[in-house]
Amino acid sequence: MIMTETLAEAVRDPALAPRIEHPILNIDDLSLWYGEKKALKNISMRIPEKQITAFIGPSGCGKSTLLRCINRLNDLIDSVRIEGDIRFEDGSIYDPKLDINALRKRIGMVFQKSNPFPKSIYENVAYGCRIQGINKKRDLDEIVERSLRGAALWDEVKDRLDESALGMSGGQQQRLCIARAIAVEPEVILLDEPCSALDPIATARIEELMQDLKSRYTQVIVTHNMQQASRVSDYTAFLYLGELVEYGPTDRIFINPIKKQTEDYITGRFG
Repeated sequence: MIMTETLAEAVRDPALAPRIEHPILNIDDLSLWYGEKKALKNISMRIPEKQITAFIGPSGCGKSTLLRCINRLNDLIDSVRIEGDIRFEDGSIYDPKLDINALRKRIGMVFQKSNPFPKSIYENVAYGCRIQGINKKRDLDEIVERSLRGAALWDEVKDRLDESALGMSGGQQQRLCIARAIAVEPEVILLDEPCSALDPIATARIEELMQDLKSRYTQVIVTHNMQQASRVSDYTAFLYLGELVEYGPTDRIFINPIKKQTEDYITGRFG
């Protein structure tokens, strides 16, 4: 792979290039425009496999935009233009021959606002599998139970699987959305501020769930809550005005940041 000048600079900069031996995602010199506005500016970073990586920064800094690049959700916006590359395992996600639906099966998404379908709890979890042609009840039963157990929800809902998912609490709905995401067995789960609408108890359940899922899935989370980032993530990336300011192990970012701008943000001096 040809290394761009920007990436070479990042490799030399200890504030931007932690040593990651097994990256599952390689973001190389990525820039994105909404019309004339440049929202992401030459971002290069490696995301480790089966770890939790957090994107932090003030509102409008580009963290959700960067997250949505990873499974090409920004393609749905007409005015978007992208330069650079994201490599997932061995291939570019921008390869013209790539099946985007297959990519989104491998890289699942959980949104800020829980979005269960107006269906039963069972059918919410089974939905993605049915789309893939899995319709045998025995197979679906196994997948639904495994996924709900994986999302720490089975014991709460096993006696009401036929009830509407819309009757669940907000925290349960968000865990149901995680169960729906893992039912199709992705390799990466993207979480866009998954706890922002939840109370502290439900937030704690989601954070515990993220730790439980880490042995099986790579997770990337956008959060405006720096305490949450420090609690759950292994690596943290601080973005500001579309630029990657600092990226490294979470402990170092929060205890001993290299860049003064990072320290100022974390200590509340701006943002």
